[in-house]
Amino acid sequence: MLIEDLGYLPYHQAWAVQERAHEAVVNGGEEQILFVEHPPVITLGRRPGGERNLLASAAELRARNVAVVNSDRGGDVTFHGPGQIVVYPIIRLTDHGHSVSGYVHRLEEVVIATLAKLGIAAQTDPAAIGVWTRDGDTLAKICAIGVRIRRGITLHGLALNHETDLSFFDLIVPCGLTDRPVTSIRRVLGDRTPRVEEVKKLLGKELVRLI
Repeated sequence: MLIEDLGYLPYHQAWAVQERAHEAVVNGGEEQILFVEHPPVITLGRRPGGERNLLASAAELRARNVAVVNSDRGGDVTFHGPGQIVVYPIIRLTDHGHSVSGYVHRLEEVVIATLAKLGIAAQTDPAAIGVWTRDGDTLAKICAIGVRIRRGITLHGLALNHETDLSFFDLIVPCGLTDRPVTSIRRVLGDRTPRVEEVKKLLGKELVRLI
């Protein structure tokens, strides 16, 4: 499985890379895992009505240099930006024996296993897709997941908050879930936060192992 780090790349450019990788895998090429970090962008998934969970005005978005993109992934609205580790696995579901829901749950397991190695106890929530951890007395989302399956090959994936500026999430209702806060590795671990390269390395190993 090929693992590639695309670095800091606008959402549309990374999406184009995904599409090329997807076509290659459809044609029998090696499966790929793409890591990327995006400039500030709010993406809307295919779930109807996601626009109502965009709270910021056009003026606010311009002031913070935040783009808005209609994505073809599943789910509602989310934010990507600096300090966030975004991972796009491009794999053949049938080769790994996964259903769509099974694959999503496997991504959750990957993140939970990675965070455990960092000393963060994380969990799933039966009522909401993603990975959650304790932030004080509250469960907060630390990783969002949204995928698309086309021709049996996966697109999009997960977004893990490493050192993300969490104030950007005030511009939206994250994933359409009201009164559900978000958090980050930095917020949980403080000065014990590992370098992003270490987290990516752990994530890559867990993806290869568990997918």
